[in-house]
Formats: sequence, structure tokens, C-alpha cells
Amino acid sequence: MKLALLTALNAERAARRATVVVTDVATGAQRMVREADIAADPLAELLGQALRAGKSRMAQTPQGEVFLAVQVPPVRIVVTGAVHISQALAPMAKLLGHDIAIVDPRTAFATPERFPRVELHAEWPDEVLPRIGVDRYTAFVALTHDPKIDDPALAIALRSECFYIGALGSRKTHGARVQRLKDAGFSDAQIARIHAPIGLPIGAISPAEIALSIMGEITASLRLSADATRANSRDAA
Repeated sequence: MKLALLTALNAERAARRATVVVTDVATGAQRMVREADIAADPLAELLGQALRAGKSRMAQTPQGEVFLAVQVPPVRIVVTGAVHISQALAPMAKLLGHDIAIVDPRTAFATPERFPRVELHAEWPDEVLPRIGVDRYTAFVALTHDPKIDDPALAIALRSECFYIGALGSRKTHGARVQRLKDAGFSDAQIARIHAPIGLPIGAISPAEIALSIMGEITASLRLSADATRANSRDAA
């Protein structure tokens, strides 16, 4: 790999932007495609599939065989609420290779004893989220039921490119949340990004089951196209 290409790849990695390096197997010629440029690329469909899968692969094209080297930033799950569901969600996220951060200003809940070896922020989310960053490879999950904690975090998530936003609560609770967000100036289209009630409809009852349903919905949002994700949710209902 040429130095210029390697330098460009490292710059994209540092900025948490996805890329695919396309290598012509026959000639060895290489080129880097940034995620933002995929739609205009002749191999757009293949590149999009590789990015959604998050895995490098061989692919056949009309011009011959190519190797697609996928570089995707690690998924980060940011959760407001150091609650029982979060305690179950954290090890699931780690098992899947994701980073996870728990944010909760309630110091009685946000303790290393309850969340060992987990990135933990016992601070208000509107102080933490701008600092740690919420980008298009971030899933945001609101679990506190407390508008003073969840709403400012949801506002930051809705203004970001994060690929998933979910909020715990009944339809009645979410209805009140929607009105508060409208009063804060958010449009119907922006608010529609929130998955609420959160998680796939699997009849979850216990904190662990709810965490499983959340992790499933996050995974569907990450790996499937938007249309396929909606179909997946309908099929599960």
C-alpha cells in the first residue's frame, strides 16, 4: 500500500469515517472510497453492502475480481441511565465488539461496582455528549424515564448523525416526550427518528430481555438498510 493511501486511511480512521479500499486482484491497483462518496461510485451497491456488513470481502465486478478492504469505526453505544437494563446491555454490547458508555449524573447509580470495566460518566449528558462525540457510528439509548436527564441527551442525538436513537417508555410516556421535543423546536421528521417504545417487539419483560430487544434493534439499524430495518420490525411484531 502506497504511503499516500495509508496516510489518507489513517486520517479517515482518526476522524471516525468509514472507507473501503478497492484492490484490483489482477493488476494490484488500489483506490480508496470514502463513505460519503460511495453513492456516486460505479461499485456503489457492492461497497454499500460491504460497509453494512462491516467486513472485508472478495467481489466480482464487470471489470474483474476485486478485494474490498473495509475500515469501519467501532460502534459506540451511548446510554443515559445507569439502570438494570444498562447493566445487562453493557456485556451484550462488549460481546458484539461495540464500545459502550453509560451516562448518569445520579452518583448512587453510576458506580464502578455496578458497572465494572465500563466507560462511566457520573455527569449530566449535555456536558458529556459534546465531549465524547455522537457521530454516525453511535447508537443513543435513553433509559432513565427522567426528562431532566433524557431530554437534553435526546436533543443532542437528534441534532447528530447517529444511526440509532431509542427511548424507553410506554406510548403515553413517549407522547409526552414528543410534545416536549416539539415545544423545543424539533420537527415531526426529526422526532420520528426515535425508536419508541424501544427495542424489537419480542414480548420482553425482564431487564435482560429488554436489553436483548434493544441490542437486536440496534443491530438491525446498523446492518440493514432503512427499508429493510422497517420491514424487520414489522415482521417481528
